[in-house]
Amino acid sequence: MALEWVVLGYAAGAEAIMLLLLTVPGLDPLRKGLITVTRSLLKPFLSVVPFCLFLLMDIYWKYENRPSCESDSCSPSEHLRHQKSIMKSQRNALLIASALVFYWLLYSVTGLVVKIDQLNKRIEKLKAQD
Repeated sequence: MALEWVVLGYAAGAEAIMLLLLTVPGLDPLRKGLITVTRSLLKPFLSVVPFCLFLLMDIYWKYENRPSCESDSCSPSEHLRHQKSIMKSQRNALLIASALVFYWLLYSVTGLVVKIDQLNKRIEKLKAQD
């Protein structure tokens, strides 16, 4: 199960890096190639959404089937294991949320950057006509 979380972490990291490169000012020479790469990667990265839903259901299933350790019948090691399990679930839920938010931001920013480029070309074309 750990491999799935590693893959999701790398996908979220790649999304964050692409988002950062698209929004950093001063990278205008690289931006056109970066936009092309990002637009071609948006469809494969869409698979992150159902993957996140699957992992979210896995977290929920583990939460529902976890033995409770609320009474004094638990040993300290069982209590510690229970607390670690809760922390891992919270960390994984945060990773899921960040991967989904980064994908949505990457999709939105890419669309906006493409639209800005189209408008800049239109302005240059209108200036050339005058």
